[in-house]
Amino acid sequence: MSGTGKSTALAELARRGFDIVDTDVGPWSEWSESDGGYIWRENLIGELLAREEGPTLYVSGTVSNQGRFYPQFDAVVLLSAPAEVLLQRLEHRTTNDYGKAQEERELVLTHLAEVEPLLRATCTHELDATQPVAEIVERLIEIGSGAGR
Repeated sequence: MSGTGKSTALAELARRGFDIVDTDVGPWSEWSESDGGYIWRENLIGELLAREEGPTLYVSGTVSNQGRFYPQFDAVVLLSAPAEVLLQRLEHRTTNDYGKAQEERELVLTHLAEVEPLLRATCTHELDATQPVAEIVERLIEIGSGAGR
């Protein structure tokens, strides 16, 4: 979900030495006409998740085919926040322009109403993304270490 702080949390996890992949940027995702949106490039994600060594890997993104990979994840975490928080963050963020246009903001609200419930039903953990970034990251580290399972 746009505006929940995924990129901010990933940046902090990377700063702390964890491996991170933001699938909102290339080469991980591609547009699919048949799916009507972005999907993960399954060969690349499959290779990424097949690794057996290294620090905990944190993968971020929201695409229609992500559920195919859930069995390969130790945890699936949903960051959630109320609509007004998401819209305010999108309005004020400086890292990218998504969510500035009215039609994008309307799409975010549509996703909040229609997609977030699907994500909530399939996640293993849900975190309140209105909490300070440091708290979100600490909780992600706990979940990633197995302590939060």
